[in-house]
Amino acid sequence: MVTDQQVVDALRKVMHPEIEQRDLVSLNMIRNVGIQGGTVTLTLVLPFKEVPIKDALVDSVRAAVTALDASVQVEVKLVEMDQQERAAFTTEAEGGPRPAQSMNQVGQTIAVLSGKGGVGKSSVAALLAVALNRQGQQVGVLDADITGPSQPKLFGLHEPPAMGPTGILPAQTAAGIRVMSINLLLPGEDEAVIWRGPLISRAIKQFWQDVIWGKLDYLIVDLPPGTSDASLTVMQSIPLNGVVLVTSPQDLAGMVVRKAARMAYQMKVPIVGLVENMSYVTCPNCQERIEVFGPSQAMHTANQLGVPLLGSLPLDPELARRCDAGEIEAYAADMFVPLAAKITERTSA
Repeated sequence: MVTDQQVVDALRKVMHPEIEQRDLVSLNMIRNVGIQGGTVTLTLVLPFKEVPIKDALVDSVRAAVTALDASVQVEVKLVEMDQQERAAFTTEAEGGPRPAQSMNQVGQTIAVLSGKGGVGKSSVAALLAVALNRQGQQVGVLDADITGPSQPKLFGLHEPPAMGPTGILPAQTAAGIRVMSINLLLPGEDEAVIWRGPLISRAIKQFWQDVIWGKLDYLIVDLPPGTSDASLTVMQSIPLNGVVLVTSPQDLAGMVVRKAARMAYQMKVPIVGLVENMSYVTCPNCQERIEVFGPSQAMHTANQLGVPLLGSLPLDPELARRCDAGEIEAYAADMFVPLAAKITERTSA
């Protein structure tokens, strides 16, 4: 009778048909090998359960095991990788970690996503980074909005990042937040990035793989609006602890953010919760709350998605002024403190 180790050794010779010189065992696709009676059981872990080569992989696994002993039965259970496993698989499939990655120690990685533009997603991402930094955390911001980068402007960064022997050194804000954005690499901040999807995806991967982030407690990823290549690349290639959804009071924004949420569900990325931005404006004279974009739809949207409403943020002219001046770190952001606490609590659980 064959042994567990013989089965594993045999499967080390089964090469992935689409990844050059990589076998299923080294790619961590084979798990839970067991033998009971005349039956060999094992789990084949796929990046997506319905990949086109699924049947070919199963046939190859069966053939490798029965080659050891034609009398055994082989039971192959198929499971799908979770988001962090898929990101690790993608890294291995592309040749393993890059030199810069081996120097990085990133604790929690949180993506900030909206369904549509104009809801203040980038300012929410920056405020989250600022709030965490004020708690004494080491924080980085990866600006994955390649065609509409905002983070350098918000933080008042203009100088290009330095190049080290093993990777790119991110820019640092006055408070020590590390930032990487395509705008830091352009000759002028108004320069347009007219790239197709593959180039955008490659740039995002480089920001993750080739930037020396060092030791971070939190990395905040500012995603572009929508569900296009850039967001897909982040969810496939970067191990995320959660995604924060940003919407505004209009039902239209809620409808589009639900699309983004469904993308996260399909990619098995946990949704931390929903933030409603520009929920109201406070009258400077009488302190009355004025719902300039109509009644809030946030709780209705959160209930539809089955996620918590983390909080509602006002439309604040002071924040707009600070952002335009590159002084978001000087913004008081008192209302953001409890919201940031909820985010960290839910991603650390």
